[in-house]
Amino acid sequence: MNMPVDGALRPDDSPFHAGERALQMRAGVRERMAEIGTRVIRDHLPDQHRAFFAQLPFVVVGSVDLAGQPWASVLHGAPGFMQSPDPQRLRIDARPAAGSALGAHLVAGARLGLLGIEPHTRRRNRMNGRVGPIDQTGFAIDVEQSFGNCPKYIRPREALPMDEPSEAGAPELLGALDEQARALIARADTLFIASTHSGSVDVSHRGGYPGFVATDTQGRLLLPDYAGNNFFNTLGNLLLEPRAGLLFIDTDSGDLLQVAATAEIVWDGPEVEGTAGALHLVRLTVTGAQRTRCGLPLRWRVADTA
Repeated sequence: MNMPVDGALRPDDSPFHAGERALQMRAGVRERMAEIGTRVIRDHLPDQHRAFFAQLPFVVVGSVDLAGQPWASVLHGAPGFMQSPDPQRLRIDARPAAGSALGAHLVAGARLGLLGIEPHTRRRNRMNGRVGPIDQTGFAIDVEQSFGNCPKYIRPREALPMDEPSEAGAPELLGALDEQARALIARADTLFIASTHSGSVDVSHRGGYPGFVATDTQGRLLLPDYAGNNFFNTLGNLLLEPRAGLLFIDTDSGDLLQVAATAEIVWDGPEVEGTAGALHLVRLTVTGAQRTRCGLPLRWRVADTA
């Protein structure tokens, strides 16, 4: 998304950058999204979002390293570890682990993308901004954009603290996806994807039936793109900057798998036609990965959807 120069979105400004606009044009929704975008994408946190972030036990964070590679990470704490002292700022009382992708590049002024998600209620809200003051216990983010997302494709499950959480291990660099990593991806019904363009960073949720992420004969990951809100935040970024960062959470162990990849959008053809419900596919060539054992000390209970 385009970032406002002066912190305000004016009615004659588009909050969408060239990649997003191109895909909206391709989908035939450009004019409608131009009108919707200026109404729903804000330069501050509305009160509802301020209260929402404060009740969450974790948040997904998108960042970009010095080489321009996006990474999707997660921070956690007891509900209340995030607080919004005013609509222009969010305070996070958590610090990423030393040696982690986020920890290495958490500096004042860095741009981050945040996704707050509450799977058992299927609510999710996004916020993009810049890192403000950092101290021993956490850091602040100055809000640049804030907007909600629809509840599609979210698997209802509730995150609860572990009674006796294991200590998180140090991030393990993987030269390639090993058998355990491939097994986690094969059974996943949820992932998070970070993308970037012109210094901004975004992180979003993707979900489907278990195994919705396929692997082709060359070991590349195939991520279906289903009908969504037509913002095209992720695909718009990938159209202009093909690098992406994926995050898979093992809901049984709390292990985290972060994957760096180069993306190619597959618009049509047999692979798309053979994937139920997919409008397009994102083909991802893995370029690196790291695993953190017990990186998220939450246990997950499938929520009652009745």
